[in-house]
Order: sequence, then structure tokens, then C-alpha cells
Amino acid sequence: MSRLILTLSDAVADAALAGGTFDEVFLWKAHGRTTFTGSTGPFLAELGAVNPLNVDLVRIALAVLASDRSILRERGGSSWNARDFELTVEVANPAIWAERARQLAELIGFLTGDNWAFTFTQAPAAAGPPLTIEEQHHGRTVLLSGGADSAVGALLSALDLGDGNSQALVSHFSYTAFAPVQRDLVTAIERLVANQQQVHHQFHLNRGGRRLNGTEFRSEASTRSRSFLFLALGLAVAERARSTVWIAENGFASLNPPLGPDRRGSLSTHTTHPRFLRGLSELVIDAGGHGALENPFEGITKGEMFQRLASEIGVDAASGYLSATNSCSHTDGRYSGAPSGAACGVCFGCLVRRSAFAASGVRDATTYLSDDTTGRLDAFVRGKSIVEPMRDFVYRGVRPQDVMTMSLPDGYGAQDALELCTRGVAELRRVVG
Repeated sequence: MSRLILTLSDAVADAALAGGTFDEVFLWKAHGRTTFTGSTGPFLAELGAVNPLNVDLVRIALAVLASDRSILRERGGSSWNARDFELTVEVANPAIWAERARQLAELIGFLTGDNWAFTFTQAPAAAGPPLTIEEQHHGRTVLLSGGADSAVGALLSALDLGDGNSQALVSHFSYTAFAPVQRDLVTAIERLVANQQQVHHQFHLNRGGRRLNGTEFRSEASTRSRSFLFLALGLAVAERARSTVWIAENGFASLNPPLGPDRRGSLSTHTTHPRFLRGLSELVIDAGGHGALENPFEGITKGEMFQRLASEIGVDAASGYLSATNSCSHTDGRYSGAPSGAACGVCFGCLVRRSAFAASGVRDATTYLSDDTTGRLDAFVRGKSIVEPMRDFVYRGVRPQDVMTMSLPDGYGAQDALELCTRGVAELRRVVG
């Protein structure tokens, strides 16, 4: 069992360090001594007067991500994804969250594959009242990660809202190479939908590399909880904008069909699984926060998303726009001499992306490391490749018994899931079959 705490107070952090009862102590402050990167503080002051329940949600999500990154997983065997966490978080409304601690623990456990227990304590009040910021009522709030699906969602949302409207685009990054990709996509949307305001909120919020005592944190690479923080930040922005959050992800990847009997899922994550998204929305609304959240593409494949965009802006424009996104699951190619932000071409994200281009008829102008002919990146590419497991997966296909393991929420038909997965497999067959 790992015991961790997120506090907003230097005094509490120092007492926790001295007491030795916590395995990790996280301190979140906007300035000065802090565990976290970026300038965003624990009261989200730059957004104005956000509903305190949504501020609490961001604190909880950041604490979960910091914990997820700081406790290493065992590699291999049945215990690979079964860590035990006891997490204490300072919030504005501890009683409200304590009533929902078990529900939250089950939801985050579904997301990460771990066992969670939450304790909530009273956070200190802000030093002063929130800034008076002009109300901005946007037609929609859209999460823009820099990946192809989020880019499709942001542009289709803008086209749907039409001239004279506005939307908030929310980005989060820890790896700095993604920041310009996100900004360039906003610029492209502004060019393609000229008479509409795009308000871009870009958050660089992540656990730093060193503890408060100066020693280095351990760093677990398989952070499955990153989307929770992204969603929490999006809901905080949407609360101020009085709008619904769109998280755009193709339904095939969201369902996370198992690649094989020894794998829980293709990505071993439930980042945008319908059960997680609906459960989070219900939890936040029940607590009294803003929880309007939906994935409008949960019933279609990535290739079908690409086709929908191409039908709106044309095949050539879609090629340029989509090729400028990054769907790669790996960001460490630079350590092997690859250009910063390069796509490997052989991970799950890249293979689904390539199959979507092929299925939609949109030209893929992406540069993939797997296409490099110099040989200097061969070792890196081989280490990231899941082409063979994907080929086996495509050969076997998704069976009815696989669908029964997907933990579908109420109202999501098993037959609908099976048909969606069948279409997704057919797209993959174009690349790996």
C-alpha cells in the first residue's frame, strides 16, 4: 500500500515529510516552492471564479496523476497493473467528496487498473477573492490534445457552431513538443472558420522531476490517469463558459478491445471509455459541480471521423490538417536521435491513425520513423512496434465474448459495440493484415 498526500500548505507538507507516514508528499502552489510544473495554481485563479467543486476535481485529478507517475508498476504477471493507493487530498468541500469517495475510487480504479482509497481534508482558503474576469459564454468547450481525433472534433465543432459564435479549446501538455502542435491546430481552425472566435486555454501542469527535499521522483511511464486531469481542466473551463465539454475520440479506440487473452486492452487504458466518461459526468453533477461531458464520436471509427471531416472541408484540406497532428503513443524518440515530436509509425496510436487515412481515402503526409531508410532508428522502432500483436488481433477479430468484457454502460448495446469493433478491425486490416 502506497500512502500519498496533496496539500496546498507548506506547513502541512513539512509536517508530512517529518512524520514519515506518507510515501510521497505533493505540494501545489502557483509560485515558489511546489511539486508541479507550470503557472496554474490550486485555485485556478486565471479562469476567474470557478465552481469550487470543479476546482476540487482538478486537485483530485492532479493528485491522482502525480501518484500514478510516482509509484512504479511491477512488470509482467497478473500483478502488473494492480497497485494499491491511499491518497489524501485537500479540497474546499471535504464532506461532499467523502460521501462519494468509494464511487470515485471505483471510477479511477476502472481508469488505471489499480486499487484506490481517498481521504479528503480541508484546504486553506485563497489569499484573496478571485479575479473579476469578463464572462465568456461559448457555444462549446472542446479538448484539443494535438492528436488527430481531438483535431477532428475541434474543427467539426467549429463548423457546427458556425459564424459569429465562439468556442473554448482546452489543451494540456507535459511534453513541450506538443505545445506548438496544439497552437498550430488552433491557427488552422481560425483560418478554416474565419468568422468565429477560438479561445485557447493551454495548461502546462504536471508533476515535476524532484521531490520537495530535492531527491528525484520515481517515474512510471504507463500513466493511464492523464486523461482525468485533462477532463477536469476542461470541465473547469466549461463551467465558466457555461457549455458542454466535447472529448473527441473514435469509438473503436474508446472501447479498448483486447489485443489478446493476456492483454486487458489494446492500450491497457480506459481513457475515453463510455463507462468512464459517463461515470465521471454523473459523479461531478451529483456532487454539485459542472459535469456536462460527451464524446460525440463514440459510435464511429477513426476512419469514419476522417471521412466526415473530408466531406466538410475537402480531401486535400483534410490531408494537410490531419497530417499536422500527432497520434504517437511515444515521446522518447529524441533520446535515440529522432526529431522532437516524431511519430514512430508502429505503436497502437500510429497504426490506427495510418489505417484511418487508408480507409478514408485522405492522403497521409505524416513522417513516420518506421519509414526511415538510414537504419539509425531501427532499434528504437523495433522496441515500440506492436505490428505482430496487431496482426494477430486483426486475424482473430473481435468476438461476442470479447464484447462482454468491455464493461459497457447502461444504454450502450453489445451488438452496437460488436459492429463498431468489426468496422475498426476492417480498417486496421488495410495496414497490418
